Amino acid sequence: MSLLDLAPVIPVVVIDDVETAVPLARALVAGGLPVIEVTLRTADALEAIARIAAEVPEAVVGAGTIRTSDDIAACLTAGAKFLVSPGTTLALADAMAASGLPYLPGAATATEVMALAERGLKELKFFPAGPAGGVPYLKALAGPLPDVRFCPTGGIRPATAPDYLALPNVGCVGGTWLTPADALAAGDWGRVEKLAAEAAALR
Repeated sequence: MSLLDLAPVIPVVVIDDVETAVPLARALVAGGLPVIEVTLRTADALEAIARIAAEVPEAVVGAGTIRTSDDIAACLTAGAKFLVSPGTTLALADAMAASGLPYLPGAATATEVMALAERGLKELKFFPAGPAGGVPYLKALAGPLPDVRFCPTGGIRPATAPDYLALPNVGCVGGTWLTPADALAAGDWGRVEKLAAEAAALR
């Protein structure tokens, strides 16, 4: 099944303390969001992916902020189940394809979308969604590029997520609001589960 069809929202997670990784993942899964993108923005990210992959088998844990082939190799070793990039060079597209994992290459313009579509890639990350034009921009892309579907990420909030999800060319959205830094610091997994449940109910 497509990554875009597993849940209406993919939590985009920044993990500063690896000890939070497993309880965080369990809370998200319990709330109904099994697909989790751990961004490679911290020193603990790869270990967090490895722990979630090993200890929360019901989660589909992937890696975000993929920028290089070295990132891909490290994520494969850690046990990532999918890859997400903020943007996509042709070399990175080749490397992600060679990984054998599902992946969402990032695009922000019509030209970038068309270049990826020419390579047979029809499921993309739209980033940064808000600054790049948001819902009106995606509506405009649907006319000339009706066969391409997106996971918009960047600047999306609970109040705006339904507007994105209502678009025919949006399969899901990526959201950072599901894992507030203060909730992670306090170990408030009940709050994370509640936010996940609210997001899971968006579709």
